[in-house]
Amino acid sequence: MLTKNVDVKIIAQKIIEGERIERGDDLEIFLNSPLDQLQEGAHQIQKFFCGNHIDFCTIINGKSGRCGENCKYCAQAACHKTGVDEYDMLSKEEILHHALINQNAGVNRFSIVTSGRTLSSKDFEKVLDAYKLMREKLTIDLCASHGLLTREQLKRLRMTGVTSYHHNIETSKRFFPFICTSHTYEDRINTIKIAQSEGFNVCSGGIIGMGETWEDRLDMAISLHELNIQSIPINALMPIKGTALENQKQLSADEILRTIAFFRYINPTANIRLAAGRKLLPNNGATALLNGASASITGDMLTTSGTTIVEDMKMLKELGLSNQD
Repeated sequence: MLTKNVDVKIIAQKIIEGERIERGDDLEIFLNSPLDQLQEGAHQIQKFFCGNHIDFCTIINGKSGRCGENCKYCAQAACHKTGVDEYDMLSKEEILHHALINQNAGVNRFSIVTSGRTLSSKDFEKVLDAYKLMREKLTIDLCASHGLLTREQLKRLRMTGVTSYHHNIETSKRFFPFICTSHTYEDRINTIKIAQSEGFNVCSGGIIGMGETWEDRLDMAISLHELNIQSIPINALMPIKGTALENQKQLSADEILRTIAFFRYINPTANIRLAAGRKLLPNNGATALLNGASASITGDMLTTSGTTIVEDMKMLKELGLSNQD
């Protein structure tokens, strides 16, 4: 589809008309075009496929710390000394309490996130009970993020009424071994495909700013397109003292905005979701929400500060956007 010297606005129009960017296309245009022109095209694609709708989700850290994996960015990895809170699975009553607050605030989706490669049998039963209770008492959509679950576990999770499963690919296949060696990129892809086959809408994205190249970021965008992922969180690394990436230089706002924009071109119908690193962006992400991003995590986010739901709802209103259908 892509040829040299073509205008990005022409590419945007072709995408709106049904063409798609594929692996093997020349993607240099996304790195060389002026940012404002790239964003203008991303805005047009977003407007056509997403309208004025912004999808808001929130997460609760249901089980924290002592993770046996060695992901270099993560404050919860046991191999890092970060001082992160450590606690076992929260009670289902406490989780329900937080979910109700988020539902009443108008959030679209609520997710329990747990540390570790996967869940023990005991913790899996506890988290199932929490989802069952929320499904009985609430109407908010439910998402889950529990690592490398088995097909049987995912099947049972789906049966409780959880509709989305979050499992990031994190980066490109090439760069993945540089950030994690305790499991593989293929392990993550396999879990995503199983979850999709069990009927989940899979939420999968990654982290930028870990030392990867621009080509790695483009490759991640293409891989997510090939997986038909329809919710793509983009995290900008916020280096955490005590992790292996504590001295990594933070990305500039323009680098993040360029990434968000070309993710929209490559994944035109997906919700491109702002996640960690929003505070690095102008007006806490307002510019991004008008130029490619159609979703965001809101409220408190794990080990990186986010923004309050009230602030986000006010921002949407000021931008002429809405999280309601």
